[in-house]
Formats: sequence, C-alpha cells, structure tokens
Amino acid sequence: MARTSREIKRRIASISSTQQITRAMEMVAAAKLRKVQDRVASTRPYYERLAGSLAVVLQAVEGSGVELPEIAQRRTGERHCLVVLSSDRGLAGGYNTNVIRRAEAFLQEHPHTELVIVGRKARDYFRRRNRTALAEYVGLGDEPQFRQGMDIGQVILDFYLHGMFDQVAILYTQFINTLTQRVRLRPVLPIQSEIASGSSGPEPVYIFEPSATAVLEELIPLYVNAAIYQSLIEAKASEMAARMNAMAQATDNAEELIEELNKTFHRMRQAQITKEIAEIVGGADALQA
Repeated sequence: MARTSREIKRRIASISSTQQITRAMEMVAAAKLRKVQDRVASTRPYYERLAGSLAVVLQAVEGSGVELPEIAQRRTGERHCLVVLSSDRGLAGGYNTNVIRRAEAFLQEHPHTELVIVGRKARDYFRRRNRTALAEYVGLGDEPQFRQGMDIGQVILDFYLHGMFDQVAILYTQFINTLTQRVRLRPVLPIQSEIASGSSGPEPVYIFEPSATAVLEELIPLYVNAAIYQSLIEAKASEMAARMNAMAQATDNAEELIEELNKTFHRMRQAQITKEIAEIVGGADALQA
C-alpha cells in the first residue's frame, strides 16, 4: 500500500510539472498568434488588390493582340511544382499531418511533381521516403519576412522560366479563426485572368506606361512573391492557433488525470485507514475476551 501510494504521488507530481509546461506553451502560442493574426489581416487586402491589378493588366495585354511575355504564356503540361508549407516544430495537433496528407494525395494525382519544401516537419517526412526536393527552407522563424518570400519566389521563377515544370501551386493552411484552419491549394503559375473577380458597374479605363506588356512583366514576379509571403503568414497563424489549441487540450487532460489520481489516492488511503481501524477493534475485542 505504502509503495503504491508513493507511486501515485510521484505520478501526480510528474503530471503537474507537465501541466505547467503545456500551460506556458499555450500562453506563448497565444501571444505569438496575436502578432501574426494582425499581419494576416493586413496582407490579405494587399494580395487581393495585387491579384486584381494583375488580372486587369493581363486582360489588357490579351485584348491588344500583343504576344504575351514568356512568363505569362499559358502552359498545358502536367509537370507540377508544389510548394509545401509546414512547421519546424511539432506539438501542434494535426497541423503538419493534415498538410502532409494533402501533399501525398497531390503527388498520387500528379506523379510528375517537383517539391519545394518549407518547414522541418515536411522536409524530414519526405527525406525518410527518399523524396527529393528542388529546394528546402527551414528555420524561417515565427514572423516570416517578405524577403524570405522573395527568396523562395525567385527560385520558383527561375525554374519555371527554364521549363522545369508547367504549373506551380502552394499548399498551405489557411487561417479562418483560432479554432478553424483549413488546408488549401493556391494555384500561382501560369497566371489566370480569373484570379480576381471583376467589380460591378462600369469598367474603368487604364493607361499603362511604358506599355501593358512591361507592366505585366514587372507585376508577375511581385505577384508570385506576394502569394508565397501571404501563404507563409497564413500558415504561421494557423500553426500558432493549432499549437495553442493542442496545448490547451493537453492542459485540460492533465487536470482531469490529476483529479482521477487524487481520487484513487484518497480511496486507497481511506481503505487502508478502515483496515487499520478494523484491526485495532479486532485486537481490543480479543483482549477483552
């Protein structure tokens, strides 16, 4: 009995220590989420306006009858490039599992796919399966910068212009709210004229200087970089929200387990006390007899 009681008390102490760690990690994730969440709200309008401007310029070039620049030309091949955005650390619930599962489904559907991997979890997963990648990026930090998005975008544009693949898409986790995050596939290249919906009412007249083709050539790299950066911000906010929820659930589970162990400890102690009292009473009766 004594040895079992000590084991229960030792286990309670261990779980309490773990609970303190999970509660601290929940608070840290919540603080980081608040910072990244503000950047999500600021990058979405920028990306949408940039996509709308690009659609206008692309339609103007197509309508003028001028040949599209190479980077804007349509491609019908089945060679894909998939940019997979995962996290560098775990303890985020099903965040990385959902991304990797969707990536595997994409690879089965499109066997001729090259990977660009962001995050240590996806990198390690595909390395264990001997799946090579065109580029790997780890350690981007908890606050991705636009410069990092530009670096990734430049690599993709270089490979795309050299004809290594025909289509580019980003696989990331879209931040809906603190409880909901969805894995989403965002097509990037080739540019589609339908990337932004037209506004109602009369269409404005645009004047492009020096020409619509020159503006298009400048906008496409900026659009690709913005798409990658905005996806990085969305993915980081989703990661922090998933980690915060996972740590909150772990803290609650630890609390429930501690309560159960305390109940077990008190029941065992009560049973031992009852047994000792019965032995004392039995001994007293034996002496009186």
